[in-house]
Amino acid sequence: MRRPFARALALAATMAVVPLALPAPAAADVVIGGYPVEISAVPWVVALSSRDRFGGTRAGQFCGGVVIGRSTVLTAAHCLGEEVLGASPRKVRDLRVVAGRGDLGAGGGREIAVRDTWINPRHDGRTNAGDFAVLTLAEPLGAGSVIRMAAAGNAAYAPGTDAVVYGWGDMTGSGDYAGALRAARVEVLSDAVCEKAYPGSADGTYLAGSMLCAGEADGGRDACQGDSGGPLVAQGVLIGLVSAGSPGVYTRVSGVVTALGGSR
Repeated sequence: MRRPFARALALAATMAVVPLALPAPAAADVVIGGYPVEISAVPWVVALSSRDRFGGTRAGQFCGGVVIGRSTVLTAAHCLGEEVLGASPRKVRDLRVVAGRGDLGAGGGREIAVRDTWINPRHDGRTNAGDFAVLTLAEPLGAGSVIRMAAAGNAAYAPGTDAVVYGWGDMTGSGDYAGALRAARVEVLSDAVCEKAYPGSADGTYLAGSMLCAGEADGGRDACQGDSGGPLVAQGVLIGLVSAGSPGVYTRVSGVVTALGGSR
């Protein structure tokens, strides 16, 4: 089960200085209660990688991402913070996006250099509101690798909608990191569920305008350690990015659509 906002971000800072020989990802918040999935079925799911920062095990994976344009990857803002990377992302010379490779320890797929990064300037590290960032790739991916983002009003955001979250993070909540991509079926929950769980205490504040609640209200299937920035998909469209908390708090993609319309 993912840790609440404040503890998750604190853990990220701690794990960022783990010796590089260890395989643990650095970013807070594979998929608990999940199942294996073939990357060919979900080519828009990618891994963020830096072997210099996180070692060669699992290709240096530390966060997830999702392809929203042939040269554009969306991820969580906190994944690119100095607490995780130990430096500005522009100083991480081997920052890569691993695409088309479900098993991180195997060959295949592509490791593409990141040409540029853009972190949402309105990201609030205290509440984790606006937790998204954009990576521009040095080489384009195929058109079939792109998933459509759901704008505001899309039926996929309705509470009770079945959704799937993808990642390479902790499978059990005990540091059991996956080498291969996994997915978990969750349900979009009402804002009231997360507002009750995160009312503005030290564990964080749920802000319905920029956040999305999904998972199981009492825990169970959810994203976990190492999944941050990965996609939450419903009805064939992207509705969320893994952010923090349990029940799961995701960045609401409709807000990303609005922001990217004129903020970059």
